[in-house]
Amino acid sequence: MELANELIYIIDDEERVGHALSTLLRSNGRHVQIFTSGQEFLDFPRKDTCACLVLDLKMPGLGGLEVQAQISTKTPIPVIFLTGRADIPSTVKAMKGGAIDFLIKPVDEDKLLTSVERALLQDRASRKEAIESSRLAAQYESLTPREREVLALLVRGFLNKQVAFELGITEYTVQIHRGHIMRKMQADSFAALVTLAGKLDSESNRSSNRNI
Repeated sequence: MELANELIYIIDDEERVGHALSTLLRSNGRHVQIFTSGQEFLDFPRKDTCACLVLDLKMPGLGGLEVQAQISTKTPIPVIFLTGRADIPSTVKAMKGGAIDFLIKPVDEDKLLTSVERALLQDRASRKEAIESSRLAAQYESLTPREREVLALLVRGFLNKQVAFELGITEYTVQIHRGHIMRKMQADSFAALVTLAGKLDSESNRSSNRNI
């Protein structure tokens, strides 16, 4: 079902180019939406579905690099750049901005199809990771403040009796908290719980680095 909803957006100010690319992609079973300017695409309410963007580098008004910069601050989408001639500085800037590929017009059909598949594969993985991160964060938010304290000590290798001593509670209470934590975090083993806690810590570090 997800594959059926995937979209390839094309932005090219030359309508004939956009239609030619659209025909190629549609003949290979892809769903396509064409735009003739970067602003038109930015103003368009995108669907919440797996997608990629085939983007012309040089266009009147907003150029490809400007469009890439603007979408990177909103809802990210994998970008494949098209250009009429090789442009090393632009290529470097596009790749640093996370572009999947940089193809020269007239576009080699096989290269474009390969790049599109790679872009969609990346977006599928990114969307799956975002869903899993959101679910994990919600599970952690369901823990009480005390359960979070217990979890932090357990994943540091503290035994139940050590956690009890550290928090000034009974070992039996620690066992009760531990059971609640395992259930709320949907961990079927202590090893799985440690793995989940590690993912939470990694996500927290990534968020902190993005805010620096």
